[in-house]
Amino acid sequence: MSSLFGGRQETHEETGAEEPDAGGLMSPVVVGLGNPGRSYERTRHNVGFLVVDELARRHGGSWRSKKKAEAAPIGFGLKNGTLLKPTTYMNNSGTALAGYKPDQLVVVHDDLDLPEGDVRVKVGGGAGGHNGLRSTIQHLGNDFVRVRIGIGRPPPGLTVTDYVLGRMDSVIKEAVPQAADAVEAVIESGPEAAMNRFNTRS
Repeated sequence: MSSLFGGRQETHEETGAEEPDAGGLMSPVVVGLGNPGRSYERTRHNVGFLVVDELARRHGGSWRSKKKAEAAPIGFGLKNGTLLKPTTYMNNSGTALAGYKPDQLVVVHDDLDLPEGDVRVKVGGGAGGHNGLRSTIQHLGNDFVRVRIGIGRPPPGLTVTDYVLGRMDSVIKEAVPQAADAVEAVIESGPEAAMNRFNTRS
């Protein structure tokens, strides 16, 4: 993992993450995974969108349409960054990330393997059955930071698809601010420090 996260970066006028700054550093890009459209807004699979919406609110970001994504340039302290919400639907999320490098990404997503409302930070790894992660890995490789929000496993008789596309429970919504805190910690202090803070089981 590069020194992009947790280091000092001078501000620069260009907030689009596609271009490096004058010092050659790429800007952090926080990608919330989800599906576009009102019918998906409050589903478990869209908690990544809620986290980047929370970060936009905290840092004064305004969403604007780009090719295959909505983007909001923001500042994380002395670092410029970009929030992204792919508009390709979950299974094709990776196509919205062309031109980015994996070591500048923080990908925020729902996770069936964590209890509801748990927040964890991870670097690398497989897709774990998550189609948005699978698409991202296919296009960019897996060397990126993830902020995972637990949604738990479906109850007996309910398919995974129906479960992730079902309405999210309040405990998941309540984890959104903590997940936003985790993203900020990754960018400000680096992934290892963020893992030490957020991966400690209570």
